[in-house]
Amino acid sequence: MKLFSQLLSAFRTKPVIYAASIAVLFLAGIFTFQVTKAQVTVSADGETTTVRTHADTVGDVLEELNIELGEHDKISHDPEEKLTSGMKINYTKAIEVVVTTDGDDKTYYTTADTVGEVLEENNIDISEHDQVAPAPSESVSEGLQVNIDKAFQVTVNDGGEKEKYWTVGATVEDLLKQEEIELGKLDRINLKMEDEVSKDAPIEITRVEKVTDIVKEKTDYSVVTRQDDDLEKGKEEVVSPGEEGIVAKHFEVTLENGEEVDRKLVKEEVEKESEKRIVAVGTKVERQESKPVVTTTAANSSAETVSRGGDGKESSKTYYMHTTAYSASCSGCSGVTATGINLKDNPNAKVIAVDPNVIPLGSKVWVEGYGTAIAGDTGGNVSGNRIDVHVSSPSEAHRFGSKKVKVKVLD
Repeated sequence: MKLFSQLLSAFRTKPVIYAASIAVLFLAGIFTFQVTKAQVTVSADGETTTVRTHADTVGDVLEELNIELGEHDKISHDPEEKLTSGMKINYTKAIEVVVTTDGDDKTYYTTADTVGEVLEENNIDISEHDQVAPAPSESVSEGLQVNIDKAFQVTVNDGGEKEKYWTVGATVEDLLKQEEIELGKLDRINLKMEDEVSKDAPIEITRVEKVTDIVKEKTDYSVVTRQDDDLEKGKEEVVSPGEEGIVAKHFEVTLENGEEVDRKLVKEEVEKESEKRIVAVGTKVERQESKPVVTTTAANSSAETVSRGGDGKESSKTYYMHTTAYSASCSGCSGVTATGINLKDNPNAKVIAVDPNVIPLGSKVWVEGYGTAIAGDTGGNVSGNRIDVHVSSPSEAHRFGSKKVKVKVLD
């Protein structure tokens, strides 16, 4: 009976020992499993997570964390690298950025922080004159649109001085305002203000200025001869030497880029009147019974000499006159004279413009250095002892200049 009790007691304690052993082994396994896990830190999209894992590689731990590694994503370790305890893994997901350069769109995937870094990593060069929006220092975000307007140079020829200016595209008016280039009311420009500027289309500005030029000229004096029967025939004596006058001519001069292109006579002012030169001509003849004849010139004429033939009739008149030249192709000229002669059809016609009060229209005259001509025209500046001779071209008129010559009225 005692033996039975001992055996029964033994059978009762063994299951307890077995159960305890199994429990100890289970706990030991769990402890061993936990102890053998690697502890790693994963930073993704600004969040940091510390995990313990039995994963073999970096890629495996990312998969455990449901992080899908994209083609353009950035990771600090190779996904195939063996995982070690204490490892710190940094992961950045790439975002899409669209860069538009002068209207041309390109899509990029990037993990850069700023616009400038995106441009740099994709070898997109920009200059200090280019326009970039958002600015290179701005942060990037998913779907960001970056616009780049490339700058180019425009040549501006301002009154003969060339300068190049940077622009990203603007109207002519905008560029001039940007560079503080002002136009005067007379200035001209080759483009319209609303035209778009182009590197292949220089802007040409012609600076126009009108100024007044006052030229003072001496005016010839007229010569008057007087017959003097107290002076021996054939001799002359100066009674009054005469004196030149002064006239101030006001010209409106047009300058383009500092060069004279046009000149117009606006008015004339007489500053000093000329004084006549008076010459006595001797007529004294032995046994002369007639009284001496005194003759004077017509109004404003330079000189007048009257000679008489044996029949006592007047044969010719001689003047010393201020002479200039003109052409039928001058500005404002009709080409038809006061007597109806068409000088444009007859460019070589010998015609002079006269003051009809001195030399009657239609008279045949001889002009020293010009030859025989017809007094067939008048002019606004032709009066008194002044004539204007017709020549075939403006250049010839310019070469003729202004001079004092002898003029004979032949009939």
